[in-house]
Amino acid sequence: MDIDEARGLKWQGGTPPGSATVRAAPSFGASGAQVHAATLGNGLQAILWCDHKIPNVALYNWVHVGSRNEGAGTTGLAHFFEHMMFNGTPLHPQGDFDRLMEAHGGSNNAWTSQDVTVYQDWFPSRALALALELEADRVANLQLVPEVVENERKVVYSERRLRVDDSNAATLEEQVQALAFLAHPYRIPVIGWPSDILSWTMADLRSFHSTYYAPNNCTLILVGDIDPDHGLVLVDKYFGVTGARPPPPAVRTREPEQTGERRLLLPRAGQNPLVQYAYHAIAAADPREPALNLLQTILVGGDAARLNRALVEEQRLAVAVGGGWPQGFDANVFHIQATLPAGGDTEQFEAAVDGEMDRLLQDGVSATELQRAKNIAAADFWRGICTIDGKARLLGEYAVMHGDHRRLFVAPEAYDAVTREDVLAVARAVFNPTQRTVGVLQPRESPGPHGLPEPLEPRGRPA
Repeated sequence: MDIDEARGLKWQGGTPPGSATVRAAPSFGASGAQVHAATLGNGLQAILWCDHKIPNVALYNWVHVGSRNEGAGTTGLAHFFEHMMFNGTPLHPQGDFDRLMEAHGGSNNAWTSQDVTVYQDWFPSRALALALELEADRVANLQLVPEVVENERKVVYSERRLRVDDSNAATLEEQVQALAFLAHPYRIPVIGWPSDILSWTMADLRSFHSTYYAPNNCTLILVGDIDPDHGLVLVDKYFGVTGARPPPPAVRTREPEQTGERRLLLPRAGQNPLVQYAYHAIAAADPREPALNLLQTILVGGDAARLNRALVEEQRLAVAVGGGWPQGFDANVFHIQATLPAGGDTEQFEAAVDGEMDRLLQDGVSATELQRAKNIAAADFWRGICTIDGKARLLGEYAVMHGDHRRLFVAPEAYDAVTREDVLAVARAVFNPTQRTVGVLQPRESPGPHGLPEPLEPRGRPA
């Protein structure tokens, strides 16, 4: 048994430390991309990318839990733990994480989506051991203090009221999403439903953390001025001491096929009518992903995009048109969102959208439009890949959401290979009018009986 087997490291697609572990990709030129991947004995996946241009490191810890893993009564917990993970352990009390990171020249952040929760650290390479120790400690030993939980509960509830309840666009999007998905948990808002936020119990929190914050449910990305052998030893030193836990329950629900348009009319106080569309699309790992991303750029990517030119600049039916497609583990929806001028005619706008979609599905896109989208995609890719933070983000996206970090290194070729026929095929698969949900927000002058409810009193009690 060699030293790596004794430490429980399983090497993926390469050789152990001390040997040639460079995994080069032709798209990166002769210098190659030095990427090293290993799985610890407890199931933690670690991927390291050496980049010695500056003496810094970017760390991304991708925890495989988001709102799709929640259910009735526990919605919003993934986002809540994004807050709680900064609130201390027995070894590092509340405030220590930020204080120690800043004292060593580092900074941090975190975000939550429907699929994942991601913790980000940026620091000088000399602080690598400290960053790994802090991250491993809070994954394994987070303290759930009732007083802290209640404070954060208030923070999250206020955040929901500010970002969702007090925003016409966010409220409409939340309701369109909930109507577009009848069965799949993508119908759950990331921030959670108000009554659930106020009723989580301590037993709920303990169960959630022990289920999802396990090394075998994490993908750790390190990019920057690191030695791969030493880096993996440190990862094993701090993360390897925590045992694996039973795999979290899989999300088995698949959304039934939608066979007819669904519509939502929402009267709200405001000035501008809003219209939002949600078309059932594809998952991140779908091979049609490059074609749909290019189509997204063609339709809503900037001032020169097709819908902006037609609906904002030429017909002047809207003051802004945007949209996007959240790439997830399961098939999500492609959103198109528009803000109309005060007094704008939503029926006229919808008729114009239908005309644009009919033209897209009949004629496809032009060679010029496709080339513009490819140019933008290539520029965005290379701008991202030239920084250690961009490398860490993209490496994690491909490892977690696309199923294999090596797909990152062939992404430019995959995008360049997309044809007009590929784009037309994915357009016809996604932009089917019988598989869309349409939400219309009509302004009214003042709140009526269906205005925002008063805050509820918390019902949860420490268990």
